[in-house]
Amino acid sequence: YINAGEIEAGNTTFDYAKMSDADAEEARASLIEEKGFFILPSELFCNVRAKAAEDENLNETLEKIFANIEDSAKGSEAEDNFAGLFDDFDVNSNKLGGTVAKRNERLVKILDGIAAMKLEYKDNAIDAFGDAYEYLMTMYASNAGKSGGEFFTPSDVSELLTRIGTVGKTEVNKVYDPACGSGSLLLKAQSVLGKDAVRQGFYGQEINITTYNLCRINMFLHDVGFDKFDIACEDTLTAPQHWDDEPFELIVSNPPYITGREMEELPKSVADYEPHLAPYGGEDGLDFYRSIAKNFAPALKPGGYLAFEFGDTQADAVCAILAENGYTILERKRDFNDRERAVLAQYGRKDENYGN
Repeated sequence: YINAGEIEAGNTTFDYAKMSDADAEEARASLIEEKGFFILPSELFCNVRAKAAEDENLNETLEKIFANIEDSAKGSEAEDNFAGLFDDFDVNSNKLGGTVAKRNERLVKILDGIAAMKLEYKDNAIDAFGDAYEYLMTMYASNAGKSGGEFFTPSDVSELLTRIGTVGKTEVNKVYDPACGSGSLLLKAQSVLGKDAVRQGFYGQEINITTYNLCRINMFLHDVGFDKFDIACEDTLTAPQHWDDEPFELIVSNPPYITGREMEELPKSVADYEPHLAPYGGEDGLDFYRSIAKNFAPALKPGGYLAFEFGDTQADAVCAILAENGYTILERKRDFNDRERAVLAQYGRKDENYGN
């Protein structure tokens, strides 16, 4: 970002990575204002990696850099979007190795592996960096069983919900997910509509602190600026957020819908690993649908849409909840196995222009 600005200004040989930290400090204030954070040249990925194999304190180096990135945003408008962002990055975990040397050896391999992926997303038509992240999310979700839905909605499901929620639209003011997980559903609106078609950005809330951090990181990896997203770490059932903001044109959600009985049947490996409440949707799996339908009706802009995914036996119950709370059902969508898995609704009377 810095190099591009300098080159545009005529300084074609400029390279921020080669600057001294002392010289770079002059740009700290302006960069924090523009991007929300600041990284010293010595703490850039390329420079850390170049010295990693000889850095006997690599774990401490990385820990310090994560802290410096978060601290750089303190006192700025971006502070909330960076606070605690790397809390789950434990570079001293015994899972990396039994000794500091072993841990650092593995960290070097991770840095080298990332470098080999050549994720220069700015030079590609596709979002290689963000897509690689989404791919890893998909692999984890598939291996984690049903609870993978805690933080990640598969791409095809995300695209279905977004496309039915934007029929006839070329842009929306903003998109909201009251149970956003890692943000994959939110970001699909940008993919479907286009980079600048979500004018005011992405909003959501997520109770799990790890998943909340994944969502914020996912926003940055997909080149969403700090001023274009607002993710809250709150419980949707007891502390709904954002409903008193300017109404949204699109609300999409794949909330937890596993029932009490299904929770009891989860494999022990999954049940022990995942927080109990992450995939749990109440005894009948419908608690979140009731809460969102009731609490977020004022958050929908006139003419806006709400799109839900649900379990393969919950279609009638979810649609009934929506109808009871004043929504009009516009579409019920089936998956490739001919099971109803998604619904599109509008609060109040049906918009006669829908689908035109």
